[in-house]
Amino acid sequence: GEACVEVASQVPGVIPVRDSKLAANSPLLLIPNPAWDAFLTSLR
Repeated sequence: GEACVEVASQVPGVIPVRDSKLAANSPLLLIPNPAWDAFLTSLR
């Protein structure tokens, strides 16, 4: 597909998410861990 996301887990307390096709030029979304956990739970 055309929509690709990249997720990192090395930052304490937040999950950085960006568009992998834009790489370093992509805006970075910093999602707090509890919000990320809730998001993943809603997908299951």
